[in-house]
Amino acid sequence: MKTVNTAGMSPARETDLYLPIKSFLEDQGYVVKSEVGAADVVAIRGAEPPVVIELKLGFSLALFHQCVARLSVSDDVYLAVARQPGKRFAKAIKDNTTLARRLGLGLITVRLKDGLVEVHCDPGPFVPRKSIKRQKMLLREFARRQGDPNDGGQTRAGLVTAYRQDALKLAVYLYEAGASKGSDVAREADVKRATAMMRDNYYGWFEKIEKGVYGLSPTGAEAVNGAARALGAG
Repeated sequence: MKTVNTAGMSPARETDLYLPIKSFLEDQGYVVKSEVGAADVVAIRGAEPPVVIELKLGFSLALFHQCVARLSVSDDVYLAVARQPGKRFAKAIKDNTTLARRLGLGLITVRLKDGLVEVHCDPGPFVPRKSIKRQKMLLREFARRQGDPNDGGQTRAGLVTAYRQDALKLAVYLYEAGASKGSDVAREADVKRATAMMRDNYYGWFEKIEKGVYGLSPTGAEAVNGAARALGAG
């Protein structure tokens, strides 16, 4: 899809980003020149280090490579892209702002219809914050997972998690023993959360027979037939 400059109703060009950015920087006291050496834009203010900006209509890996290369001449390097409407671009801004920060780059967008310039992040050292909660969840899932039932890189669809493995244990037990009390299933299948899992019935595999007693649904019986690999057998 071509980017369109709605002000002139013609296909946008990278050069359309230059004047809004030039004006934005000049308002802050910079002297701005384009196509200096390998850089699209260079801005100088007094004795400060140069600000380098690379212009592109959209995000690309090549743009990040280009900006990383410019870090050899200045610590103040920005990538600038044309701002687009919609949720898809909003997500792209969020994801690429995170990437830019991790690389020590700044990120600017230019709304071509009116020249609005927005700085989403400035260059500088970045130390990502670690989430202890997420790390614990990762380690807990790793510890509970039996075997290695998934193929690295597969989509989320059909992914075998520790929760699914536990649910399959319950289904296999009910398939062999018939409707049973939740406490018996928990003990025999070695799944402490058995009663809650059968009650929640996330996969639709279980049926409540009476209070505290659960059986296997037809869907659950089908799941049992393919359970060997998911449970780590083989």
